[in-house]
Amino acid sequence: MKVYIYILNTLADWEISYLTAELNSGRYLDKTKHPVELIKIGNTTEPIKTMGGIIITPDESIDNIQFKEGDLLILPGADTWMEEENKKIIDIVSGIINEKVIIAAICGATVALANKGILNNRKHASNDIEVLKMFCPEYTGENFYLNQPAVTDDNLITASGIAPLEFSYEVLKRINVMKAETLEAWYQLYKTNEPKYFYALMESLKEA
Repeated sequence: MKVYIYILNTLADWEISYLTAELNSGRYLDKTKHPVELIKIGNTTEPIKTMGGIIITPDESIDNIQFKEGDLLILPGADTWMEEENKKIIDIVSGIINEKVIIAAICGATVALANKGILNNRKHASNDIEVLKMFCPEYTGENFYLNQPAVTDDNLITASGIAPLEFSYEVLKRINVMKAETLEAWYQLYKTNEPKYFYALMESLKEA
């Protein structure tokens, strides 16, 4: 399985930081499974600047990527999603989502998906239903909108921009790269800050 992160200007750093840290380090991943390959992709391979001012250079252009069933594509939030240059990746998503590529979108990326009509027949979350109705002429998915931090519908994961932890939990659960008990302890540790979950997390990493 390959994990692709779409890199665009004004990328909201914090929205994907749990995911990038865990997938890149592999510190809590299930060691009995194949390592995850994390690949940064962009509309071009020119560097971008995140909302936090960090420069990131994509590893590959989206033109060179062949997505396969079971791959994961992460679409972070950003202030630039409605710009012309980012329409290409949304066009790609409209095709590969039907080929069982896992799509994980948060914040502004969900608005871009809604504007393409991709959320019209799938359960989803976003920042606010009224925002989708106001700014997305192609959006007719109001009956599929769930007022939750993050929602998984088969191979589509969507989340509000204020729910990066819940988003990460749903993604990690969907791609099944941690043992179930590890993921639950990891999530509860960050959610509650209770020490017992740290010890549960460490215990879950011990080999049987």
